[in-house]
Amino acid sequence: MGKIIALANQKGGVGKTTTTINLAASLAALEKKVLVVDADPQANASSGLGIDVRDVRLSIYECLVNSEDPNGAIVSTDVEGLDIIPSHIDLVGAEIEMLNLENRERILRNLLRPLKENYDFILIDCSPSLGLITVNALTAADSVIIPVQCEYFALEGISKLLNTIKIIKSKLNTALEIEGFLLTMYDSRLRLANQIYEEVKRPFRDLVFTTVIQRNVKLSEASSYGKPVLLYDPDSKGSQNHMQLAKEIIDKNKQLWQQ
Repeated sequence: MGKIIALANQKGGVGKTTTTINLAASLAALEKKVLVVDADPQANASSGLGIDVRDVRLSIYECLVNSEDPNGAIVSTDVEGLDIIPSHIDLVGAEIEMLNLENRERILRNLLRPLKENYDFILIDCSPSLGLITVNALTAADSVIIPVQCEYFALEGISKLLNTIKIIKSKLNTALEIEGFLLTMYDSRLRLANQIYEEVKRPFRDLVFTTVIQRNVKLSEASSYGKPVLLYDPDSKGSQNHMQLAKEIIDKNKQLWQQ
């Protein structure tokens, strides 16, 4: 039985999609079966894994709105053991179309539940908003990774996200846990980056991943080529950081494979 992890932060530009793509590839490289669900209308996770979104016939949009079988939307990637359910720009209108559907907050949960048998990890890349699709992702997830950029306003908005998680936990998904806070775009040369790490660590303690994702130009270069950094430059700092993160998550979830 796999684990569903949502990557969420309503603040844009924190490295959420980059983390999703590269964490997924690293988990697959460590011989875990991984599915990425691109729940962002920008479809950056899809293109970042080499999917030409213009050629996508069946996306997460059709699954959410038209109750299409998600198995038909799964596409394999260049990384062995890593699949994706791609997104599409049509997803922009999905929130309005879903408003009149029954049990609208649980649609994604019902779609993904049967797929848990086939994967060790299902990673949901959420859009930078706290709308209905993100609510669906958090309702479907077992846990959530919160990427936090190492910058002055890093903690701004986290309280809003934590409040949303609290509401979802009380009303829609009592089992939802925080997998961890992940510091991204970390530059050890800057005193500010170290201060922010301490600032996040103080209230959240063990919920902060030991691994930090350092600033690395190879990460954005790899995405522009439609590849995870593991395939683009396996020796880069970005690749090493995500591999370390994958090992930390596998270690944290050892009991999944002991059941």
